[in-house]
Amino acid sequence: MWRVGVDVGGTFTDLFAREEDGDGQRTAKVLTTRPDRSVGVLEAIKQAGIDIADVSHLIHGTTTATNALIERSYPDAAFITTEGFRDTLEIGRQHREHLYDPYQTKPTPIIKRRFRYTVSERMNSNGETERELDEERAKEIAKTIRCKGIKSVGIGFINSYVGGAHEVRMGEIVREYCPDVYIILSSETRPVYREHGRFMTTAIRAALMPVMAEYFDHLESRLQSHNFTGTTLILKSSGGVMTLDLARLHPEEQLESGPAGGVAYAGYLSKNSGYDRILHSDVGGTSFDVSIVEDGKGLVTRNHELQWEVPIIVPMLDIHSVGAGGGSIGWVDSGGSLRVGPQSAGSEPGPACYGLGGTEPTITDANLLLGRLEPTLGGKINLDMEAAEKAVAGIAEKIGLSVLEAAEGMIAIGCEYMAHAVRKVMTSRGRDPRDFIYASFGGAGSLHACFVARSMNIPKIMVPPNAGVASACGATVMDFRQDMETFYYSPVEGADLGRINEIYSLLEEKGRDLLKAQGISDPSRIELIRTAQMRYVGQSYEVDTDIPSNILTENDLLKIKAAFNEAHEREFGVSSESFAPAFVSLSVAAIGKMKEPPAMKPQIKVGESPTSGQRNVYFDGKWIECNVYCGDALPIGYEIKGPAIVDYEHACAVLPEWTNAMVNDFGALIITLEL
Repeated sequence: MWRVGVDVGGTFTDLFAREEDGDGQRTAKVLTTRPDRSVGVLEAIKQAGIDIADVSHLIHGTTTATNALIERSYPDAAFITTEGFRDTLEIGRQHREHLYDPYQTKPTPIIKRRFRYTVSERMNSNGETERELDEERAKEIAKTIRCKGIKSVGIGFINSYVGGAHEVRMGEIVREYCPDVYIILSSETRPVYREHGRFMTTAIRAALMPVMAEYFDHLESRLQSHNFTGTTLILKSSGGVMTLDLARLHPEEQLESGPAGGVAYAGYLSKNSGYDRILHSDVGGTSFDVSIVEDGKGLVTRNHELQWEVPIIVPMLDIHSVGAGGGSIGWVDSGGSLRVGPQSAGSEPGPACYGLGGTEPTITDANLLLGRLEPTLGGKINLDMEAAEKAVAGIAEKIGLSVLEAAEGMIAIGCEYMAHAVRKVMTSRGRDPRDFIYASFGGAGSLHACFVARSMNIPKIMVPPNAGVASACGATVMDFRQDMETFYYSPVEGADLGRINEIYSLLEEKGRDLLKAQGISDPSRIELIRTAQMRYVGQSYEVDTDIPSNILTENDLLKIKAAFNEAHEREFGVSSESFAPAFVSLSVAAIGKMKEPPAMKPQIKVGESPTSGQRNVYFDGKWIECNVYCGDALPIGYEIKGPAIVDYEHACAVLPEWTNAMVNDFGALIITLEL
């Protein structure tokens, strides 16, 4: 039987499959079928030569939720809140994305103002009722929602994180009048304080639930019609998987679903290739994703922003994405400067060289013109050189450069955008990029990795096996994961240990129940990880701190304080023994271990020559004759001196003259830069 990972991106749908009781591996890469993404999933399985009846687990990462949210392409949803707070979703935190830009505008509201309703009620910060819920007004709202044909309703009241009774009652009233709508309560979605993040996450869940339920129903139906009898699992943004039933109810946990697989693969590489600090990057056709992996685990954030002032406060892997990929379009701005992205040609119409109707110049077109891409991509598609040249010539003329100069300029600018994203991730988490190895994933990743790494002074790059389908590969090594969190505020000194122990016990019980519902009941397969979100008293941001798993005592509070100071210094470079730390919320991650297939081994093409000739490649304004290598045939220990090109089945590595490379014991190409 096969365990199959699938990553549905904006341009390509990637597949990686591994035998559960053997060493067999299969890969596939097909263009994403945007009108119905499930078609591309089945095409990828077919291209890999796998009978769908032989698939035990289909582990699926998808951009459906992300695309629907960014494009606001979902049915109208409603939001009900406390009187006086109708515009909290739009007012936000009153930050400015660009401090000195007088023309900036906020993103389109998640829920239109005409579908945001208020009702008189009030809980205080202790969870006590200050003003009863106005049930007559609540009934009027429910009737209005029914008349409007709304499919989902989010309910978020002030201070409901400490007392959700009014939200529950409001939900019951809506249910009486609208029995078929989805009802989402903020006190159940994320019972933590700060109303903007809680309201926004609730609104996102309400908006996306009909979209994802429809997509998963359609996917399940299509799979069953092709005799699929295995289990479908969905990648979570926090770095685990969940069943379809839970995925339908938690679309907000899928907003970085695809890239999460790449982080999982980076974690797998960390445990198997000897590098404990990996800077994971993934360049596909549409975006560039980057994140930090330390000791086999990706860093987690609880304040992810998919767009400015659109926070999602569920635990998510701290992945930063920018619009810089193989399909990113080159253009000239009003000042006559060459720009690249964030617009992408996607899979339809795609880069000009694909011959599918695209006419605008993309990064892929530029790489083809510079000789860095093999014109048939290993026999998969015949790239149209003439169309690429015509597309790039359009912008070259505008900026007074030759076609080759414009193409090289596009690559340089695109790589700087990627380096800027790396810089942002590193500085925001207080890390030094020189301490990391740069792991390059994605079909377009290793084309640009050396230039991005040099810009950031990162000395080593790793191009692992299956780099072109890395996120799909990572999906096959992920475990079940459920994240629970609840509000608890108290300075560490004087904290109520009885209450803290009670909260952790309840969260752990809930985690076990959720895993059991997904088929994980064996205690030996369950790991419970405690954390607390902590800060110094008076701060406005929190740091995740590890908490001992035993029944906590006074002695443990001293350990927790020390752990918090250490975490704070790691993230921000400073800590203080004189400022008092405080708990803000308590969390448990419940991990359900899946059966681990045999370790992945290098799939070297025995008997095939590692060299495949030479070709001219354009570097720094001149053509250079480069050796070309077949990456999948490189034996362990093989050494390469740049300049060179290494072609893989689903990726291509460009090694400038200031690089050296060697294949390590895991089969990864380790590139060393002469900085």
